[in-house]
Amino acid sequence: MGKVFLKLFEPVNIGKVTIKNRIAMAPMAITGLVNPDGSLERRGIDYYIERAKGGVGLIISGVFKVENDIEPLMYLDSPLFSQVAIPSFAELSEAVHSFGTKIFVQLTAGNGRVAVPAVVRGRPVSASATPNYWDPTLTCKELTTEEVEKLIKAFGEAAMLLKMAGIDGIELHGHEGYLFDQFTTAIWNRRTDKFGGDLKGRLTFPVEILNIIKKMVGGDFPVQYRFGLKHYIKGLNTGILPGEEYKEGGRDIDEGLEMAELLEKAGFDALHVDAGCYESWYWAHPPMYQEHGCMVDMAEKVKKVVQIPVLTVGRLGIPELAEKIIEEGKADIVALGRALLADPDWPIKVQEGRIEDIRPCLGCHDGCMGRISELKSLSCAVNPANGRERLYELRPASKSKRVLVAGGGVAGMEAARVAAIRGHEVTLYEKGESLGGHLIEASVPDFKKDLERLISWYKTQLKKLGVEVKLETEVTPELVERENPDEVFIATGSNPIIPDIPGIERPNVATCIDLLLGKKEAGGSVLVVGGGLVGCEIALWLAKQGKKVTVVEMLPEVMTAGLPVPHENRIMLLDLLAVNNVEIIANAVMQEVTVDGVIITGKTFKRRAIKADTVALAVGLKADDKLYNSLRREVTHLHALGDCREPGNIMGAIWDSYEVARVT
Repeated sequence: MGKVFLKLFEPVNIGKVTIKNRIAMAPMAITGLVNPDGSLERRGIDYYIERAKGGVGLIISGVFKVENDIEPLMYLDSPLFSQVAIPSFAELSEAVHSFGTKIFVQLTAGNGRVAVPAVVRGRPVSASATPNYWDPTLTCKELTTEEVEKLIKAFGEAAMLLKMAGIDGIELHGHEGYLFDQFTTAIWNRRTDKFGGDLKGRLTFPVEILNIIKKMVGGDFPVQYRFGLKHYIKGLNTGILPGEEYKEGGRDIDEGLEMAELLEKAGFDALHVDAGCYESWYWAHPPMYQEHGCMVDMAEKVKKVVQIPVLTVGRLGIPELAEKIIEEGKADIVALGRALLADPDWPIKVQEGRIEDIRPCLGCHDGCMGRISELKSLSCAVNPANGRERLYELRPASKSKRVLVAGGGVAGMEAARVAAIRGHEVTLYEKGESLGGHLIEASVPDFKKDLERLISWYKTQLKKLGVEVKLETEVTPELVERENPDEVFIATGSNPIIPDIPGIERPNVATCIDLLLGKKEAGGSVLVVGGGLVGCEIALWLAKQGKKVTVVEMLPEVMTAGLPVPHENRIMLLDLLAVNNVEIIANAVMQEVTVDGVIITGKTFKRRAIKADTVALAVGLKADDKLYNSLRREVTHLHALGDCREPGNIMGAIWDSYEVARVT
C-alpha cells in the first residue's frame, strides 16, 4: 500500500448537489464523439462512462452551443444541443449515476472573434466590432441587443432539456477568450447598452443567463461559471509567458477577483478558475513547457474572496500535488483534463495508493487538441483507446503465442505491454543498457521530465505483466531463428540524418542526441540546423543554459514541416525562444561546415558565414529497418512498428504498437 490520499476523497457540495470526492473531469471538446444532430455517439457515452467507472466524482462535459442562428457555423467545433439529444444524455446520466458520479454539461454562447472565418456563414460576431483573432484584417460584427437576448433565452431552454435528461448541473463556458469572455472583458466589449460599460454591466450577459436558468429549472439546479482570472496578454494577438514582466492588456487579477465576488453575489453556485485566452492559449491549454499546477495560484486567490466552491485546473495529474492543493485549502475541487484521457482510472489508482500505475499525460496535445484541430476524433497520444473504449478494449487472445520484441523504445515497450495483457508470452530485447529508446535523451530538458515518468510507467507495467526483458542484447536473424517465436515485432527505432555536405565530419559538429546524452558538449555559441520541433526544443534547452543560440531553417517558418505541432505548444515555444534571445534564420540552407561555424545560403543564393562553436544537427531521423528487411522474406508473422516503420512522434509509435498488438 502506497501513500494514503485522504483529502481528495472527501465529499463536497456544489449547491445542493453532493460530489463524492474532490476530483472533477475538466471539460474538453469531444470532436468525433457526437452525432451531427448534437446527440452523443455510443463512443461518446462510453468515453464518459469509462471516467465514471474510474472513480471521478464530477464529470463536466465538453462544450455545447445552445443555438446556431446568431453565429451560424458550418462546422460545429462545439456541437449544438437540442431536444434530439435528450435520449443520449439521459442514457449517459443514468450510467454515470450508477457509479456515484455527478455530471454537469458545459454550455457556450459561441466563439465570437476567435471563430475561424472560413467556417462562419457571413461575418464573425463579437460583443463589439473587434478584429478577428485568425484574420485581424476582418472586423467582427457587433451583436445587437435583441440577438443577445435571444441567446439568453436559448440557455434557459437548453437547461430545461438537460434537467429532463437527468443532468445534475451546468457550467457556463466563460473563459479562454470565447464569446462570454468577450462580453465580460473591456478590451473586447465597448458596448453602450446594458451589456456593456463597467465590470458589473459587462457581467449582465452571464448573470441574466444564470437568472433564466434558475427561473426555468429551479434554484436548486447548480450553475457554475468558468473564467480566467488573468488573460496574460500584452494586447491583441500577443501573450505573456510565466514570469515575464509585462503590463496586462486584458483582465488582470484585481478585476478578476472583483468579478469573482460579483458572480458569487449574483447567485452562481461555484467558480471554475483558470487563465489565458487565444493570444495566450498556452495558459488555457498548458503544454509541457508549463509547470504542473501552473494556475493553482489563480484559484487560491479566488478562494480567499468567495465562499462558494472553487475548482482549479492546469496540469494537476501529479497525485501528491492534487492532494496538497485540497489539503492547503487552495481550491475545493481539482479538475483533471488530459490526465484522465491518459488514464481514466486515475482516481481509483490514487485511492488505492497505486501511483506507479498511473499512465502520465505528456502535455504534447498531439492526441487531443492536435487531432481536434485537424477535425479528427478526440483521443490521446499515450492512450489509443481513449474515445473508442469499447472498440479498442484489450481482450484475451484466443491462443497464447510466443512473442519476440526487438527494441526497447516506446514502440517496443507498448507492443510488449499490450501483447502481455492479452495473454501472450513476451520477451523484449534491447541492445542498450536501459529501456526507453529516444525517450531517454528527449527527457533530459527540464520541460520534458514527464517523459521520465512515462519510461518509469512502462518499466513498472512490463515487470508486473511478467515480460522478460533482456538488455544489452541485439536481435539478429540468427537469434530469431533460434528462438522461433510465433510473432516478431521489430521496433528498432531510428537514427539521426547526417547531411552530406563538406565539413560535416568536423569535431565541432554534433547531433542533438549526442548533446542531450552528454556524449558531446556544446560551446558558448551554438547553431542548430533544423527548425522543426526537435530543433526548436534543443535551441530552448541550450539557450536556458546561457548559450548564444541560432536556428537555421530552410522553410519560411519554423515548426511548419512534418507532423503538425499543436497550436498552443507552438506559440508557447516560439514565445520562449524569443524571450531567451534565440535567433531564427529562415529560408536558409547550410552548405558547408567550417572551422569556426557554417556557410549558409538564402533565397538569393548568396553565401553567408555564421560563426558558432558548435553545430547541432536536428534535420530529422531515418528508419533503422535493417533487421526488419533481413527478416521479411523469412519470417511470416513480422511487424515493423514505430520509427522503424516510419519516423514520427511518440503518439505514432504507441498507436502503431497498440493497433497491431491488440489483434495479433
